[in-house]
Amino acid sequence: MDNADYIAGALRLANARTDDLETLRAELHGEPWWSSRLTEQDLKTLRAVAASLRQSIEAAVSGEHEALTAEVNRLLATYPPRPRLSRGEPEQHRDWHVHIADVETPPAAGIAAAAAWGLAQGIVRHGTERWGKCDAPACGTYFLDTSTNRARQFCSARCANRVHVAAFRQRRRS
Repeated sequence: MDNADYIAGALRLANARTDDLETLRAELHGEPWWSSRLTEQDLKTLRAVAASLRQSIEAAVSGEHEALTAEVNRLLATYPPRPRLSRGEPEQHRDWHVHIADVETPPAAGIAAAAAWGLAQGIVRHGTERWGKCDAPACGTYFLDTSTNRARQFCSARCANRVHVAAFRQRRRS
């Protein structure tokens, strides 16, 4: 896994619905090693971590650098990354890679460490100007704008299309 994957993981958890265990498992489907082992206690922990990630990203979006620094450092201190060098089984043809937590780490601690690390690396790599919150009404999904012109307003093409179609229909009614 590279830093971009950890950044995506941080955003996935920040935007995840944590209503119940099955919903969270579905939200984290891209991480089967962790999601398949989640427990009710992990759910409680990850609700708090997701809220903290949202608070951190909101601070980045708002330019509140002191709050951002304090919250990300709190996450890193609470869920410190413990990198481990690993290599997949030969039959999997996997390259060398780094896991952010030991394989024996409980799922919530591993996910939280990866998310905290991903958020920190995203801020180091992209600064705070590229973090955003979807402009679509009732969406509120956070994203990282990696476009060349830094003009992204929506979390996805789906939200952008919805807003643009609604605006088009409103203009036609007028």
